[in-house]
Amino acid sequence: MVITTTDHALLRLLQFSSVSLPVGGYAFSQGLEYAIEKGWLSKQADVADWTQVQLLQSFARVDLPILRLAMAAWYEQDEVKLVALNDLVLACRETKELRLNDTAMGEALARLMRSLEIATPFQRVEEVSFVILFAVAACHFQIEFDTAALGFTWSWLENQIAAATKLVPLGQTQAQQLLGELQPVISEAIQIAKNLEEDDIGAGLPALAIASSLHETQYTRLFRS
Repeated sequence: MVITTTDHALLRLLQFSSVSLPVGGYAFSQGLEYAIEKGWLSKQADVADWTQVQLLQSFARVDLPILRLAMAAWYEQDEVKLVALNDLVLACRETKELRLNDTAMGEALARLMRSLEIATPFQRVEEVSFVILFAVAACHFQIEFDTAALGFTWSWLENQIAAATKLVPLGQTQAQQLLGELQPVISEAIQIAKNLEEDDIGAGLPALAIASSLHETQYTRLFRS
């Protein structure tokens, strides 16, 4: 199926990728807060390395290929496949906090989609991944995968850099430098995802999992656990 991203579709993508989207992505640091608290990350270069590794070794190998496959499944109206992909992406969340991040945002996005009269799957599934529902929304607005992946990844990256800006802390200029530095990595991550077979989906970042787990009991924190 050949899809051309129209101006209307692009505007919808910008809307769904905005940090103003009421799904709560800004409330989670995904282990970043603990890593900064313990001194693992203390400057701009550290945040760049931490974020780049996640983009290439986790996002490119779990979230983005799942997004691609979920979009294909939705176009084919294969709800069985969608359920399987939903189970797969949630199984890849290595901690309770990371899973909560995904499903809480998924629940919020489902409410938003219903308010916009966008059909949502999984009426009988309790936990739905944000990735799957973003794929459904992208299909609804006839957005092709590469463009949807750019918006999806940019939204995640912007939230991470916003968290680092508060926590390190970084200045606004440093934050913009980081976003510019990491933009080419987004394209690299998308290319990896396009060439990844379903059987190869998966990632393991031990430091991220440890940081996320220990963040649940961190004494003081700005971000949700």
